[in-house]
Amino acid sequence: MHNVYLDNNATTPVLPAVFAAMAPCFLEHFGNASAIYGGGRDALAALKQARESVARLLGCSPLEVVFTSGGTESDNAAICGMVSAGDHIITSAIEHSAVSQTCLALQRIGCETTRVPVGSSGQVDPAGIRRALRPNTKLISVMLANNETGVLQPVEEIGRIAAEADVWFHTDAVQGAGKVPIAVDRIGCDLLSISAHKLHGPKGVGALYVRRGTPLRPLLFGGRQENGRRPGTENIPGIVGLGKACEIALSHLQDGFVQRLATWRDRLETGVVAAISETGITGDRAPRVPNTTNIYFDHVNGNALVLALDELGIATARGSACHAAEADPSSVLMAMGLSGERSRSSLRFSFGALNVAEDVDRVLAVLPEAVHRLRQARPFASTVSSAAGETR
Repeated sequence: MHNVYLDNNATTPVLPAVFAAMAPCFLEHFGNASAIYGGGRDALAALKQARESVARLLGCSPLEVVFTSGGTESDNAAICGMVSAGDHIITSAIEHSAVSQTCLALQRIGCETTRVPVGSSGQVDPAGIRRALRPNTKLISVMLANNETGVLQPVEEIGRIAAEADVWFHTDAVQGAGKVPIAVDRIGCDLLSISAHKLHGPKGVGALYVRRGTPLRPLLFGGRQENGRRPGTENIPGIVGLGKACEIALSHLQDGFVQRLATWRDRLETGVVAAISETGITGDRAPRVPNTTNIYFDHVNGNALVLALDELGIATARGSACHAAEADPSSVLMAMGLSGERSRSSLRFSFGALNVAEDVDRVLAVLPEAVHRLRQARPFASTVSSAAGETR
């Protein structure tokens, strides 16, 4: 039986070309990039090349790229490094927990946070961001793309609002990088986070774009790596993998592959709605990343459906991987106006670079019967769900 992996928003498989690029860093070119002998110089050259690759994907200078351990660290560094007690932060109601929980922690040391709501489409209203501004507002942090629905946020408008108000702007682009073109100058952000394992790179590595002149304080203290922004011996294999993944992602944005993902997503949505009653698409009235759809199946427990599909060789998700065992409904879907019951009946399907068109056919062949069996077996049980978090 052909297995179908449709949980690429949770994590992606490392592409063979990425693995091949990383392999020499473990056994041959394993030097410390801070060392001045040949092995160190080789590692430093690999680090430089990867930094340039990341910069090309983001449309920035290589000097503005700081390597981190992943999206969570990048988000934490961007927020904690820009605010102090007494400062005000503006964010949205649908942020990843790496942002929302950081803001909650900062509240305990005297920062203030305003969480701007989203409409039923899943988008933040830029006017709401503008209304939330205060004299002590220091930072706006709004994600580029939501991990559960794929809905794109109006970050360019928010960037203009931030510039007019002379407020720093951070965007969590973990779910947008490699799926939509990114140009930091067009967005108008001062800080931007990405994670390698969301774009077919390895886990445990990410990057933070820091616009030149942004007064970011480091979270860690030690050596002078990353120009003092992030001390510690660099994870050269992981960074090389991130660089190669960014090169491939950029080529996919240019060669039409990303558009094929959108075609598969749309075909899946059309087929599901036509074949299964009492279903619908969440977030389809707003611009979305091309690989993601969130579909509700009324009168079905979402986790039960995930497990039923798993037995059929199809991997999908209730939503976010971070909190999949929690009993609360998705805060993202609830913020969009969905009931707790409908939120718990929702599944996210997310495509990646190793999917093929036949994967859609496979899902459509088995999903209607799986939903029918669960609806017939017992009443909808709203006992398990996920919240707005995704492992970074």
